[in-house]
Amino acid sequence: MLVWILFLLCQVGAPALAQDLCQRDAPNGYKVRISLKTALGEDAYEWNQSEIFFFRATMAFAMRRHFQIETYNVDNIILCVQTSRVSFWFVVTSPDNATMLIPKAEVEKAVRISRHRINNAFLLSDRTLEFLGIHPTLAVPVNPDTPPWLIVFGVVIGAVCAGIIALLVSSLLQKRRKEKGMTEDGQDEEDMQVKGVENGINLDGTYNRGFTDNDRFTKL
Repeated sequence: MLVWILFLLCQVGAPALAQDLCQRDAPNGYKVRISLKTALGEDAYEWNQSEIFFFRATMAFAMRRHFQIETYNVDNIILCVQTSRVSFWFVVTSPDNATMLIPKAEVEKAVRISRHRINNAFLLSDRTLEFLGIHPTLAVPVNPDTPPWLIVFGVVIGAVCAGIIALLVSSLLQKRRKEKGMTEDGQDEEDMQVKGVENGINLDGTYNRGFTDNDRFTKL
């Protein structure tokens, strides 16, 4: 009989205790504002008791993840001052003592750690699921696989190598043109000498008597 009396007292006292712990502008509480229409438009779902339970479950998950303990559950997440435009206040109680609230700073850390998971659970974002007083989380910067300085170094080295190759090719082409020109000049000079000899004229200034028309030089 005593057990049943205690049980009834707990059932009656629990809502009153929760009402005392969770109030508007509570020192350790946060206000949440949800914009379903803005986020989902015609696909917006109804915010009902199931969604409220889901929110309490996601917050219990965030608290477990933050403190690395599995003693948090939906009973530790208390909501109050709920409005039809989907806004409410909530506080988190200690798993070891239902009358003691978790400090606001610890709740904020838990929300920040699991913010992405909470948003995804409700198909919302930082702008449409607002924890007033907790600034939106910034996206994690993407670290490229290759360091930027290495990319710049590679580009500079590539440009230098391309310049060296272009210089070598240009020098080689100029050398070949020069050698070709000298060869053509030598060939022209040789052709002139051959023609001169054929005409009886030695280009070095000596007269070739074998090609003369004078009978003195052609008699046997």
